Order: sequence, then C-alpha cells, then structure tokens
Amino acid sequence: MPDKQDSVEVKEYAGGWISERKNTDVPGFLKLSYIVIAAGCIAYFFLYMNGEVTHSTRGRLVEQLNSATQGSDAFMYVVTAMAVVFAVIVVRFAFKKRHE
Repeated sequence: MPDKQDSVEVKEYAGGWISERKNTDVPGFLKLSYIVIAAGCIAYFFLYMNGEVTHSTRGRLVEQLNSATQGSDAFMYVVTAMAVVFAVIVVRFAFKKRHE
C-alpha cells in the first residue's frame, strides 16, 4: 500500500511556521469570519471613537476625560481607514484563486 504522505505536496509560509497542502482553497467559514471580524473591528472604532460616553455609570467620567485630554477624531479616522485597507487586502487575498 503506497504511502499517501509522500504524494502530498506541502507549501510553507513564514519560514515553516505555517504550512498547507498545495492547491487548496481557504474554507468558506474562514472567508466569512474574515469579513465579520473586520466589520466588527471597524464598527467598534466608529462607535467608541470618543469612549463609551453613553454608559450609565461611567459615561460622565469618560466625558470629563475627553474634555481634559482633547481627543483627536482625525487620528481615529486615520486608524479606521487603515483598518479598512487591511480588511480589504485580507479579504481579497482569501477570495482570490490560487495559481500555483
């Protein structure tokens, strides 16, 4: 009985830290999880850009901290834009066809 381990080609990434069989596709649940996690992170940046000011017990303290420290909305928009660019790159990489 021939050994199947010898016929399977393995491709390594990151100096051998990640390995996969050649000509395999990213599983569908993983593709979906990339989209859901990226959307959750981006939504979090927008919702809590200035902290949790609507919280019933600590919202007032967050407002006082914001007034004392002068938060930067422009910086948070830049961080969110970088998260969007990263998400687009990751999802594009996951959905593209492999050409080995």
